[in-house]
Amino acid sequence: MSNSQYNEQDEQDELQKYLEEKAKQEQEKEQEPEPLSAYEACVLKESAKIHELIAEAQKGSESDLKSE
Repeated sequence: MSNSQYNEQDEQDELQKYLEEKAKQEQEKEQEPEPLSAYEACVLKESAKIHELIAEAQKGSESDLKSE
């Protein structure tokens, strides 16, 4: 092999390693959950409160129906 062929092979190897590392980083990035913004955290908290209130109201209306 000539010197230019060695250089070309080295470049291909380096490019392959770079692409593999990039793919690995992307995969790890996808697995990490993104931190919630303050707004998103507030919305989730309020949504949970609403669901609790709805559940309590449904329990209350069921017990009212049973007592009649």
